[in-house]
Amino acid sequence: MQASTPTKRDQIVEELRALILSGDLPRGSRLPQDELAKRFSSSITPVREALRALEAESLVISEPHRGVRVAGVDFERVKATYIVRRLTESYAMRRAAIRLSPHELRRAERLLEDLNEAARLKDPDLVRDLNKKFHFFFYERCGIPTLLEEIDTLWRAFPWDLLLAHPEPAGASEAEHRAILEAVRAGDAEQAASALESHLARSFSDLTARFTGGRSADPFDINND
Repeated sequence: MQASTPTKRDQIVEELRALILSGDLPRGSRLPQDELAKRFSSSITPVREALRALEAESLVISEPHRGVRVAGVDFERVKATYIVRRLTESYAMRRAAIRLSPHELRRAERLLEDLNEAARLKDPDLVRDLNKKFHFFFYERCGIPTLLEEIDTLWRAFPWDLLLAHPEPAGASEAEHRAILEAVRAGDAEQAASALESHLARSFSDLTARFTGGRSADPFDINND
């Protein structure tokens, strides 16, 4: 079945989302509809529809008599997103770990090499793109397409712009990605999931420190109120 052609509204949603999550449209920025229509060579209607879609994702906020602006970060929502990411992504990793062929593992190895090289070159946009490709290389092979869609939705809701402004420690991230890949290579589904969870926990801890100025207990811990 041939994929449908994206509508103008869909194109605007994708471009605005990318601009927000890359930090090119900073948090709090105003989004005048007439200016956006000119920017995207569009009428007002698809712009208005795109902004409604992004408001549903909590990426923009509409205020009476003040128009639309890029939403600030609701850290309680970010915590919830992180918790659901750990649950769904670790499950997807468990399934993928026992389904990858040797040929696919070689492709994952090349992806990781490209990601590490981008980190050494300090290219944050390329790092963000390759980081998603590396993770989704496994999730795409979990065998549940609808779960993949849910994970993608969670990634789109995550404040990657905050991490882009303060890149993760390259050494820590490289070692964590390597641990994930080696566990999958060994066919150890539980270890692959555990390595992924450790990676997500460390990344979220760094994000918390940047957002709040300090460390806090891991919200995934069931004993943490």
